[in-house]
Amino acid sequence: MSAKIPATIVTGFLGAGKTTLIRHLLQNANGRKIALIINEFGDLGVDGDILRGCGAEACTEDDIVELSNGCICCTVAEDFIPTMEALLARDNRPDHIVIETSGLALPQPLVRAFNWPAISTRVTVDGVITVVDARAVRDGRFAHDVAAVDAQRASDENLDHETPLSELFDDQIACADLIVLNKSDLLTAGELTELSASLAAEARDGVRLLNSSMGVLPVDVVLGQKAGAEADLESRHEVHHHHHHDDDEDDGDDHHHDHGHDEFESFVVTRPEITDPKAFAEQVAATIRDHDILRLKGFVAVAGKPLRLTLQAVGPRIDSYYDQPFDGPRLTRLVVIGEAGLDRAAITAALAA
Repeated sequence: MSAKIPATIVTGFLGAGKTTLIRHLLQNANGRKIALIINEFGDLGVDGDILRGCGAEACTEDDIVELSNGCICCTVAEDFIPTMEALLARDNRPDHIVIETSGLALPQPLVRAFNWPAISTRVTVDGVITVVDARAVRDGRFAHDVAAVDAQRASDENLDHETPLSELFDDQIACADLIVLNKSDLLTAGELTELSASLAAEARDGVRLLNSSMGVLPVDVVLGQKAGAEADLESRHEVHHHHHHDDDEDDGDDHHHDHGHDEFESFVVTRPEITDPKAFAEQVAATIRDHDILRLKGFVAVAGKPLRLTLQAVGPRIDSYYDQPFDGPRLTRLVVIGEAGLDRAAITAALAA
């Protein structure tokens, strides 16, 4: 029997830099043929388009599969298992499978799925890579100190700082084989040391933490963990029990999941070409600040420029670059992601002004 195909799960909060990391992997694959499974959160397939635009021979159009029917950890039976079976049935099977989860996905249920009979003898989880926005976490955007939050809750029953964001973050750290502190160049040496120590204390013993800027890391490190994570579920348990499942081995039945998806919403804003990219970036940043938007990403049509401008923002920090010609109308289309209750009309008006 042929060796199992390694699969790498790339998880992390919205905007941490998962797509940027994967883009770097594809452009430096060193002969590996990589298949991608992308679990997009939002109404516009931005991540898939960004990765298609990287021009990497390692991953062709046919090697990219987008799962957009919901969070991948909640659609294992309907979407993930059939997708894996299709990849494994191909004549030109990939050398490596990379799975980019949505920012809302818990990695533990996905790792468990690799024990399903349909795929367990043919593929193994090489590693779970958790990508962290080092600047955002250092600034306290996630309440990842559970003990401190519980102490606050105990002292005041009306004080509730335990949000779905912090729970997701905790469980992504708990499952990691490698933690990538992305955007580490935005921290001082002291801040980075302090953050690394904090995350190391929350992670499993022996888990490595690597600093990165723009997702640049040695490919052989990211795709060479050799963790066999599906056989090591006990040590990477969920800190917060969002998923209800039997203690026995999964038998293929779908399980009911509840981990706060209703706390988030997303929508698309479409507008005509812009004329001044710098001014538009300032406009986007102001809109994000005014409406507490968590994540904004999409493609911008700039008058006089043949290539589309790819724009990604986490909080008010914005990254942009020109990548490829438009495939269709020259329109600006942006996905807005935030916690439930966003003022869609006001945000649309602000971005379209």
